[in-house]
Amino acid sequence: MSFANLNSNLVRLGAASAAVLAPVVAFAQEAAPAAAEAAAAAPDVAPHVVYIMNSLLFLVSGFLVFFMAAGFAMLEAGLVRSKNVSMQLTKNVALFGIAALLYLLVGYNLMYPGDNWTILNVIGAFSITSLQPVGATAADVDVGYASAGSDFFFQLMFCAATASIVSGTLAERIKLWPFLVFTAILTGLIYPIQASWKWGGGFLDTNFGFLDFAGSTVVHSVGGWAALVGAIILGARAGKYGANGQVNPIPGSNMGFATLGTFILWLGWFGFNGGSQLAMGSIGDVTDVSRIFANTNMAAVGGSLAAMALTQILYKKIDITMVLNGALAGLVSITAEPLTPSLVSAVLIGAVGGILVVVSVPLLDKLKIDDVVGAIPVHLVCGIWGTIAVVFTNPDATLFGQLASIVIVGLFVTISSAIVWTILKATMGIRVSAEEEMTGLDVVEIGVEAYPEFTKR
Repeated sequence: MSFANLNSNLVRLGAASAAVLAPVVAFAQEAAPAAAEAAAAAPDVAPHVVYIMNSLLFLVSGFLVFFMAAGFAMLEAGLVRSKNVSMQLTKNVALFGIAALLYLLVGYNLMYPGDNWTILNVIGAFSITSLQPVGATAADVDVGYASAGSDFFFQLMFCAATASIVSGTLAERIKLWPFLVFTAILTGLIYPIQASWKWGGGFLDTNFGFLDFAGSTVVHSVGGWAALVGAIILGARAGKYGANGQVNPIPGSNMGFATLGTFILWLGWFGFNGGSQLAMGSIGDVTDVSRIFANTNMAAVGGSLAAMALTQILYKKIDITMVLNGALAGLVSITAEPLTPSLVSAVLIGAVGGILVVVSVPLLDKLKIDDVVGAIPVHLVCGIWGTIAVVFTNPDATLFGQLASIVIVGLFVTISSAIVWTILKATMGIRVSAEEEMTGLDVVEIGVEAYPEFTKR
């Protein structure tokens, strides 16, 4: 049967049938000009298709980004000592739940205020998120966008990822409940307020022309700044730094878990960046999503290989933790602009990120800032680099707009995080005792050891 006959039959089935089958026709638009006849006969088909496909992109991308929670958990479980694994797993489960609840109650509408600004383009009004009615019709929704539920679900995952960044840096010496209190404030207030300045139509977007496609600054550097401030106030792990600038490596418990976590994060990043296209209702949108997927992958490749090569040159051996963080560094670096680079440019952007990680880790050690999993080099340093790198591939970006936005977000998150961490330290206390740290947080904070047959002898 020819495409013309197929489309003729679809028209005779009526608008409802055409709406159901429209995705099949849409994928063959160039080969089947008669699809225009079907659209003319059922003018509401195209908007329905856009709505359905956009919502599908948000949902599929959202559960890919959700899977990154497992990636963070496995990465951290592998890079901490065996006596602290259950603590890290607990933190990752709990922080996701807290982020989801606070984003529902406060964060989402604070981040996307629409016309509901309390201070224009700076702070939105507080309100609780609500979904569209059950069995919504075209009259109940904006058919040119995605469903409210899919949008909330997708954006929530970015919020939770921000908190996961902080968890790994402060591992092995922070108390559970003060960390969770900080998580609530980070995900309910700090993250959505600064995100509204870009993604909610705030002043960074309107006044500075700031470009951050999927969050090198809005997500990753925010988590990095919060982690940096927390690490400074919390202090280093016992025994990490000795006299005369000596650095004592503290190996992780399971490189298999760390590697698995990295691959899970790598997979989730396709949803992280690809879903940020925010549209899949046209050939152009789908083509762009595929371009984003390809660039995201090649940036991770560039980061991992560059880190591998540089550690071989500097240390005469390849450090698997650097290779893993090099891949993540490449992913963070491309996140600010995964659409416009060529594949070669994506590799180079990622490679610079991998090099920055290898250079940044010993720099932090010189400053005696103890970052257990390397989250500050990966998410903060490479988040800044990725945001600057936008100017090299996107002609709409300006160096001033990118740098000014990095500074503004950095100052806001640093100051607000410092206030929260200081209050928590003065009230609840944020660090376990030296004896508890020596024993391990699985015993003193959780009560369930991850490896009891090895730790109890």
